[in-house]
Amino acid sequence: MNIYRLIATLLATIPSSLTAAPVGIFEEATDVGKIELKGSSEYLPDKNQYRITGSGKNIWFAEDAFQFLSKKLSGDLVFSMDTGWEAVGKEPHRKACAMVRQSMDPDSPYVDVAVHGDGLIEMQYRTAKGATTLAARTPVQAPATVKLERDGDVFTASVSKDGGPFQPIGAVSLAMPDPVHVGIGVGAHNAANLETALISNVQLTNRLPANGEKRARETTLETLDIATSERKIVYRDRSLFEAPNWSPDGKLFYFNRAGSIWTIPVAGGEPAKLDTGVAVKNNNDHGLSADGKWLAISSGSGENGSQIYIVPATGGEAREITPTGPSYWHGWSPDGKTLTYCAKRHDNYDVYTVPSAGGPETRLTDAAGLDDGPEYSPDGQTIFFHSERHGPAKLWRMKPDGTGQEQITSDEAYADWFPHPSPDGKWIVFVSFDQSVKGHPSDKNVVLRLMPATGGKPKVIATLFGGQGTLNVPSWSPDSTKIAFVSYRHLLP
Repeated sequence: MNIYRLIATLLATIPSSLTAAPVGIFEEATDVGKIELKGSSEYLPDKNQYRITGSGKNIWFAEDAFQFLSKKLSGDLVFSMDTGWEAVGKEPHRKACAMVRQSMDPDSPYVDVAVHGDGLIEMQYRTAKGATTLAARTPVQAPATVKLERDGDVFTASVSKDGGPFQPIGAVSLAMPDPVHVGIGVGAHNAANLETALISNVQLTNRLPANGEKRARETTLETLDIATSERKIVYRDRSLFEAPNWSPDGKLFYFNRAGSIWTIPVAGGEPAKLDTGVAVKNNNDHGLSADGKWLAISSGSGENGSQIYIVPATGGEAREITPTGPSYWHGWSPDGKTLTYCAKRHDNYDVYTVPSAGGPETRLTDAAGLDDGPEYSPDGQTIFFHSERHGPAKLWRMKPDGTGQEQITSDEAYADWFPHPSPDGKWIVFVSFDQSVKGHPSDKNVVLRLMPATGGKPKVIATLFGGQGTLNVPSWSPDSTKIAFVSYRHLLP
């Protein structure tokens, strides 16, 4: 066999869908999954643009089929791009994705930011091989710049419109052993079609952690619009802070950090430390009276663990309410005369009330297991709480005297914590963990869910990496249109 025939024979063994030569900053182009019409990828250096043509039924459910232009990387990364389409297209849900993928298997774990042909933008992710794809959606429509970041095991998706600041779409913790495949995926959403995306302004940075290098915690204070699910960043800092309260006048957020209470304008800016007198070592259970004059705080300053104090909302000396601990505040009655809280007495955590002026406490629940997170409805006729009396935490409600206790969530997939009724009395927002998670720790995949206050099926309104401190306390805007919460990341210095 002559040398030319040998070369031709070897080339014939290479799949026609695979391009071994570099394409721009990427290493290979390949069709992933069951493909009837071969895709292709090319780099247009004069335009600094990628032209990617893909077929495939979908990037969704338990298997994917699409054209993938990618390279192998290890470590942290930031990947952003702008997406356009060469033609009108046949399928509104054709997709162009900034993607991180474990393997080229069609059922591989992955995370992406998918820009659809009709302008829809989502974070999509598959948490295990062969698992069903999940998604978090933003109301921001394409054209827009999308960004996918990997910080250790945490993937964060965000979007920027018209050159504005990046705002979150969602985040998920997903372990993918290095190396991973990073690149641009294009799928036609129809196996009989080919669709061509034009990708520009591609930015890909990568960093491998040094031995012994420790990650810094980053916390982000966000707001979420209940009607649209749009998330906006108010404040971000490389420290741990928790549990934002929205002041009743709509002007300030209150949160705890390093044992102190801080305020920050709703529009953003620099936080200011609030004077809380003798109450230091403050934790993430705090909130404002309906008239905005007083702040209830839970503090580990005393000898009996966390105890409840009241301070002026503008700062000042703290007045002790519960000399017995541990006690964790969760709600004011609408008239400001009563506090409701979780406390450990008789070797069990239950729901209690106490006059805000001080006095004897009243026990409202006595079931075995944790009863926690009590909060009054705005009309004062109901106290919502969560309970582990029958297993993983579920939401409950009862009358203010503790009678009429009734379970109101029952989904098998979730453990539900910290119900917060909206000021207009129409909604309850709460944080849900996977049922396998014990308690409410930080650094977990969680969702925020919304349901009618009268009962009904909850819906997911946000997907994030958070947990303890994300949504522990009342955090509705006074007009009931938004909530405030925190999310977490762990970044290299």
